[in-house]
Amino acid sequence: MANSLALLADAGHNASDVLGLMFAWGATFLTRRRPTTRRTYGLRRSSILAALLNASFLLVVSGGIGWEAILRFRNPAPVAGGTVISVAAVGIVIDTVSALMFLAGSKSDLNIKGAFPHLVADAVVSVGVVLAGIAIVATGWLWFDPATSLIVTAVILITTWQLFQESLNLILDAVPAGIEPLAVRTYLTERPGVASVHDLHVWAMSTTQIALTAHLVMPAGHPGNAFLVQVSRELHDRFGIEHATLQIELSDSANACPLESDRVV
Repeated sequence: MANSLALLADAGHNASDVLGLMFAWGATFLTRRRPTTRRTYGLRRSSILAALLNASFLLVVSGGIGWEAILRFRNPAPVAGGTVISVAAVGIVIDTVSALMFLAGSKSDLNIKGAFPHLVADAVVSVGVVLAGIAIVATGWLWFDPATSLIVTAVILITTWQLFQESLNLILDAVPAGIEPLAVRTYLTERPGVASVHDLHVWAMSTTQIALTAHLVMPAGHPGNAFLVQVSRELHDRFGIEHATLQIELSDSANACPLESDRVV
């Protein structure tokens, strides 16, 4: 055995990516399930849950590796540098090929977005582990191993924290990153015949689908289906919103909408 904590950290990072891909593939299957009377949106949100589980697992793993690296500074152990170099070099090739395969989808799906930077980081980390192995063989300095482990831990934390934040925000129905709520409200308010907009909500149904609901106050009356089709199309083209539900209301102070106040959810 190499007895290298740096190699163990690199292997743990790779294993977490495999687990993340399994989560992503499983979520992709679940999101294709048809809606039911009980689950009216189907299981689309499972893709968000998969991203959150992946990020949480990575944070736990990195914390354990970081703590072990600190202990290893106090009690250094012999490391087989040659084995470290060989195993890490194989990891570089595998990670690079895998990252190239996921490059195309890394901009549209949060799960793939989570897997892609991890694969890139894995390749970079493996390079660092190779260099650490060379340094140990050349100098015999065992502290290179825990030092490299701490660097690996830092890379994991940096690449994972943003994924964790984004997936947590989505699971809590926050407006997805890249969409400015004020811009959406302004667009709807500026539609012909719209006097005001209230009860506006934008959230993610999955890692790839965004939904919107809003009440449009139109004193002149319902504008017709053509208006709704056009607004839905423009919401998709401008903001990437695929599932828009718009409720048309008349300006009637005697029968005001109970959700008109922005304080009402």
